[in-house]
Amino acid sequence: MNSLELPLRNPCPPGACVCERERLQQPGADARVLRLTREEEKRLIARLEGLQSLEDLQRMQQKLQEQLGVRLVVEPGPAEVRSALGLRIELQPQPGLCRKTCKAVPAAVRRAMVQQPPILWALLDSRDLLG
Repeated sequence: MNSLELPLRNPCPPGACVCERERLQQPGADARVLRLTREEEKRLIARLEGLQSLEDLQRMQQKLQEQLGVRLVVEPGPAEVRSALGLRIELQPQPGLCRKTCKAVPAAVRRAMVQQPPILWALLDSRDLLG
C-alpha cells in the first residue's frame, strides 16, 4: 500500500524560535501542526484577512482545531472594547507552533475585523450580557 506523505514545515533555525519542535518527536505527540508549511501559512493568512462574517471566523477556528490541532482564541479583552485592538486574539501555545505564526495569525484576524467591522460587532453581540 502506498502511503501519501504530506509536506511538513521546515524546522526553524536553532535559537531563532521557541517552537519546541523536538517535543513532537515523543510518542503520542500531536504533530498535525507541522502540516502548516510556509506556503500553507500564507494561504491561511490570506483566508483570515478575507473573512466576511463571524460565521466565517468560527468556521476557520473549527478547521484550525480539526486539521492542525491549533486553538485560535478570539474574545473581548479585559477592558472595554472600542475597536479591534481591544480584543484578545491569540493562538494557544503548542509545541511545533512557530512564534512568527503565533503573531501573524492574530494580526490577520485583527486586520479582517478592521476591514469588516460587522464581524467585530457580531462577536461583541454574541458575548453580550443579555445575549
